[in-house]
Amino acid sequence: MDRKTEVYVDTSALIAFLDRSDSHHPLFHRLFADPPAMVTSTLVIAEGHGWFLRRYDRTRALQFLAMVEDFKLLHPIAVGSAEHAGGVKMLRRFTDQDLTLADAVGLYIMKERHISICWSTDRHLGLTGVPLIVNRNLS
Repeated sequence: MDRKTEVYVDTSALIAFLDRSDSHHPLFHRLFADPPAMVTSTLVIAEGHGWFLRRYDRTRALQFLAMVEDFKLLHPIAVGSAEHAGGVKMLRRFTDQDLTLADAVGLYIMKERHISICWSTDRHLGLTGVPLIVNRNLS
């Protein structure tokens, strides 16, 4: 993947990378081995932390946060009032979808940063036309 290309990383990609039982683990294990510049939101990190806390325990949840901190090419975007408002606009645009605010903020970030690929297994992240990496790697 082109090093200048910035990708958006969703919670599902981080979980698939870390959870060997996930059916998409091999794909994300390969992608994270040599990643391009990556962005995510602090809401995605919060979702991931919560997932590991509920699925496993506090230790795994803290390990998840440590992994995110160690990924030098992963740049979390703090969700401020502009990102929040943009996410709410996306929720209103896609009222027929069961979007979380974290997903909607992700859609907004991809739109604002002109991101052309999303690392996610969640079809909602493709609602604005940004292709999901899992759809590009069907084989």
